[in-house]
Amino acid sequence: MHILLKSARIVAPLSPLHGQTQDILIKDGIIADIADNITAKDARVIQGEHLHVSAGWMDVFAHFCDPGQEYKEDLNSGADAAARGGFTTVMIVPNTQPALHTKTQIEYVLSKTRYGVVNVLPIGAISKNLEGASLAEMYEMRQTGAVAFSDGLKPVQSSGILLKALQYVKAFNGTIIQIPDDTSISGHGLMHEGIFSTRLGMPGKPAIAEEIMVRRDIELAKYTDSNIHFTGVSTRQGIELIAAAKAQGLKVTCSVTPYHLLFTEADLMTYDSFLKVNPPLRSQDDVDALREAVQNGTVDCIATHHQPQDWDAKQVEFEYAKNGMIGLESCFSILRTALPNLGIEKLTDLLSTAPRKIFGLPAVTLEKGAAANLTCFEPDAAYTFTDKNIASKSKNTPVLGKALKGTVIAVINNKQVHLS
Repeated sequence: MHILLKSARIVAPLSPLHGQTQDILIKDGIIADIADNITAKDARVIQGEHLHVSAGWMDVFAHFCDPGQEYKEDLNSGADAAARGGFTTVMIVPNTQPALHTKTQIEYVLSKTRYGVVNVLPIGAISKNLEGASLAEMYEMRQTGAVAFSDGLKPVQSSGILLKALQYVKAFNGTIIQIPDDTSISGHGLMHEGIFSTRLGMPGKPAIAEEIMVRRDIELAKYTDSNIHFTGVSTRQGIELIAAAKAQGLKVTCSVTPYHLLFTEADLMTYDSFLKVNPPLRSQDDVDALREAVQNGTVDCIATHHQPQDWDAKQVEFEYAKNGMIGLESCFSILRTALPNLGIEKLTDLLSTAPRKIFGLPAVTLEKGAAANLTCFEPDAAYTFTDKNIASKSKNTPVLGKALKGTVIAVINNKQVHLS
């Protein structure tokens, strides 16, 4: 298949073509030509009023629920949701049934997604059955294709187990991913502990539950001289601790979710169960700190924390609702809406270049002769997010009916094109 991008503004800061508006011709998955005006009668044309193109985007933390809960999401629908949101690569968490804790489970994911437009990369479990008691078959999973290791939505609580995991991955320069959450402190909370939880009469999750875990895990990473990535960081103190660790030269990176940059605890005054997430939505001060950390580079990349939930899991009393929201399809729009002054170059670095660097994946180049791994988008297009924008099996998102900014036009990868 031949594809022709017409008058696309190239976003590739390391390329001499950066900032230029060019036509791009793709033949059989390879960028065949980049020039001012290309004519190709047999090509499928992609164009837009303000079309931009960058290296394909990558998400580092999403839940596809397959195997075990395919009624919420499966590997195919998850990949469709990712493509709809502009992602050509997605790392998926191991919180399936059974968990992704053996070589066989990693092979299952890779075999089912091998020929799609989206590269689906499994994160192997740190502990057997995600129980946090003993290490899983980490080396075998790495050899099979696990891109990193984490217990995903169940952060490792045992210092001893995490220490062993950090030591283990050093053999192949692997990375441990943690949601910083001490569940012995936050386990019964329903939202951020503060004035709004008091007003609503709901038990709170104190910020210290995150901060204690960040501090502990930084010390373990320092002791082992190993790589740790914090995801879903949500508090000012947590991000300040990470900034301090980076200043010491420790192998620490972090990501934030789009929804922690847009919503605050005050939005829960409506008891909207779609806003029930973990880590919870925090105070305005915390959100301001996260936005600043994105701007100044403390935050390395973005993680959607795409967590599908079926209708029954959310349409109940807030106390009983399950955590999580879908986020792949709306990620770019939420970022453009929450951070309107963030430069497009910086935003595409957070979504493309940085995550690949963190997890040791080859960089994607946008130049003649390179394999086409591209995201096409219009950064300033305004629209209303509706059901038509969702490819996921689940619809648990609080932005339905909201006015957003920034749309994805298409992704091109693995000799395929997916139009949004």
